[in-house]
Amino acid sequence: MNKEITLPREVSAIQIPSGDSISLPAGTQVVITQTLGGTYTVATSAGLARISSNDADALGIDQAGKEESAREDEQMKDAPVADQIWHQLKQVYDPEIPVDIVNLGLVYDCTVDDEDGKNVANVKMTLTAPGCGMGPAIAADAQARIMTINQIDDARVELIWDPPWNQEMISEEGKMKLGMI
Repeated sequence: MNKEITLPREVSAIQIPSGDSISLPAGTQVVITQTLGGTYTVATSAGLARISSNDADALGIDQAGKEESAREDEQMKDAPVADQIWHQLKQVYDPEIPVDIVNLGLVYDCTVDDEDGKNVANVKMTLTAPGCGMGPAIAADAQARIMTINQIDDARVELIWDPPWNQEMISEEGKMKLGMI
């Protein structure tokens, strides 16, 4: 990380913090600032952007970590569905903070409900700031992760603002990663 890379091809990205879709043209200079949860936060001359794992090759990144994640998912497949959901949510990161959304205290509620014979995961979560444009992208990441669970037929991730998030909601593990304790 923190090594300048020249993109060999055009790459789709999400601008941080606006959440707008952008294209980074071939030849763009980027510096990887975070590689967590299968996404990559990069600094460009125009600011921060998030690149998905689908474009990791343009960053010169080996996908070995993907295999490790697949092994973890395989080990979780016999766990209770609720545990599998929490495991998947711990793979979702705010692109500006190196702590997953569970340990950041952003997930307020997670249930699995039977709706007409289908297992539906319902997650209520918040963001560190109400104006964060990355909210829809983070919620979509959470939903996509949950939908990888075989026993889940649908997943709904709702962004809520009450109670407002504060730093006291960060878990002890999260605080340790952030150097707060």
